Order: sequence, then C-alpha cells, then structure tokens
Amino acid sequence: MNWANRLTISRLVLTILFVAMLNWSWSYARTAAFIIFLIAGITDFVDGEIARRYGFVTNFGKLMDPLVDKIMMAAAFISLVPMNAIPAWAATTVVGREFLITGLRLMASARGQVLPAERLGKHKTSWQIITVIFFLGLLAARELHFGEPDSGWWYRGWYQAGPVLVWVTVGLTVYSGLRYAWRHRDVIAPDQ
Repeated sequence: MNWANRLTISRLVLTILFVAMLNWSWSYARTAAFIIFLIAGITDFVDGEIARRYGFVTNFGKLMDPLVDKIMMAAAFISLVPMNAIPAWAATTVVGREFLITGLRLMASARGQVLPAERLGKHKTSWQIITVIFFLGLLAARELHFGEPDSGWWYRGWYQAGPVLVWVTVGLTVYSGLRYAWRHRDVIAPDQ
C-alpha cells in the first residue's frame, strides 16, 4: 500500500477519533476534536498531492479517497446537528448527496468503470471542511474561554457568519452532485 492510500486509511481512523472526542464529556474534548479534524483535513489534501506528484494514483485511491471524504464529512455534519451548529436539513442534504454519488459509483463499478472524483467535488469537500472547522473552532474557543456565547465576535460568528457558510456549502454540494450525476448519466440510464 502506498503512502497516499495509507493517508486515506488514516483519515478514516481520525474520523472515528473525531466523533469520539466530539461526543466525550472531557473538559477539552471539543478542542481535541477540532485538532483531530484539522489533521484529517490536511491528510485529505496531502494524499492527493502525493498520489499525483509521485504517480501513486490507483483504483483503490480513486474509490477510497472520495468514500473516506464522504464518511468524514457525514460524520462531522451529523455530529454538529445536536450542537445547533448545522441545521438538520443541511446535514441531511450533504449526507444524501454523498450517498447518491456513492450509489452512482457503485453502479459504475458494476459495469467495470471507476468514476474518480472531479475538481468541483474537491472544491465542495474543501468548503465542507472549512464550514466544519469554522464551527469546531468556535466550539474550541468557547471551551478554552476565548469566546463566550454572549461575546460579540462569537455570537456574530455562530449566528451570522455560520449560516452563510452553511448555505454556500450546501449550495455547492447540491450543484456539484447534480453536475456529477449529469456528466455520468450514462451510468444511470437503464441497460439497453
């Protein structure tokens, strides 16, 4: 297994740790979750760079890298719903899109095709990561007493900037999903 694929697998492990930390009652668990998610986000960037730069692009990587991205983002969005960071409708939209694209990839795989991630999908994932990091950063700041809910900057971040980020992210998520499905509509078409 090459280094790019190892980083992809490590991101899956980091996702499990992230969810555990975010739901743990330890005093600095949300700060730890924030750090773990940052590291996982960095591995998402680094594994792709390694694969392209050193020619480590494999079918495993083409399939698993976007799948692990989807697991990581679904876990983050779902975990942030009970904290009132991400509205349930937004998390449902993001997770639903990811399931539909995974289904499309499975249909292609049944036909012997591998549908790699596209550049727009990577941008979408970047915006999702930014949105999650934004809310996790605010949660960590509150946990570390750098910003209380009644302070102006924390309130503006959580209740004003946060919803804008969510709307941009959901919009890009839906658009990239529709575009991906349209580009690969031959996979969806019934067998002739």
